[in-house]
Amino acid sequence: MAPLTHDGGVCATIACGIIIIGAGLGIALIGSKAVDSIARQPEAGSRIFISMILAAALIEGVTFFALLICFWPYSG
Repeated sequence: MAPLTHDGGVCATIACGIIIIGAGLGIALIGSKAVDSIARQPEAGSRIFISMILAAALIEGVTFFALLICFWPYSG
């Protein structure tokens, strides 16, 4: 009976898919809540918009580093 082998490329691909889905959902949630907040308080729109962009940028940064960690073992 052959030992079970695991293909790291498949695992990295699945992990990348989960990371991207999580980032997309996070940014979508931030955007929807920001639009709701601006609809309730239009005078605070610029502050809410800046906070939304900052939070989305932080999510993108974490996503980028997570993707790098997924593919780091396969870089060379």
